[in-house]
Amino acid sequence: MRFDVEASLTYDFATPCEVLLLVEAAHGPDQVVRSEALTFWPNVDAVRVDDPVTFERRTVFTASGRINALYRAQVDIAPRAPDLSAAPAMAIRDLPSAVLPFLRPSRYSPSDRLERFARHEFGDLEGGRRVMAILAWIAENVNYRAGVSDAGTTAVDTLIDRAGVCRDFTHLVIGLCRAADIPARAVSAYAWRLEPPDLHAIAEVYLGGRWWLVDATGLAPIDGLVRVATGRDAADIAFMTIFGEATLVEQSFSIQAAT
Repeated sequence: MRFDVEASLTYDFATPCEVLLLVEAAHGPDQVVRSEALTFWPNVDAVRVDDPVTFERRTVFTASGRINALYRAQVDIAPRAPDLSAAPAMAIRDLPSAVLPFLRPSRYSPSDRLERFARHEFGDLEGGRRVMAILAWIAENVNYRAGVSDAGTTAVDTLIDRAGVCRDFTHLVIGLCRAADIPARAVSAYAWRLEPPDLHAIAEVYLGGRWWLVDATGLAPIDGLVRVATGRDAADIAFMTIFGEATLVEQSFSIQAAT
């Protein structure tokens, strides 16, 4: 499918500082960026810091005063297999070196604290069937609810509270998969049919020699996700990292099926 995406971010920067922006659609094997433009008003000093491994597109700019960043793109998404239940797990010794870091605990997904729970609930299953069981357990036991979590909430907190938003669902998927020896990472994406529109946090698991996108919230179709950034958890995929102080004025995200 082909999608039109847009992000508009307006912030006030009281003093000059640098900003890392992650709103541009990634260039990769499952999506093709047909056209795109990132503009700033007023104009800023910006440089590209793209990642050749994850294909994510990064821009670093120097900000002062009120700045608007506007990104627009048209992106083609390749069909994605919806059923990973038959995907096999891989021995750790057979994993590519670039995948190994996604087996380890991270700040928001402390998987070492979830190992006993993962063994008890999902230890009889393997590979894709184990991941599907984790997703089903979360869907049945965790409520999507804003205001329960904050910027410091971890997967363990979400397991206890049994509620959260997409970021929390994603951290719990990642933590439980890693605890079950399945590499998992966080992805940010423009999500078709997500209401209200926003950048959506989802997970990606490594099975059978490839990565599979999974959305524990069930709020957006997998074929309607335009990938932006990839990382260990939310700390790596934030759409804006400000190395200083700023005040939000206005921001919006949108994705529409192209006509």
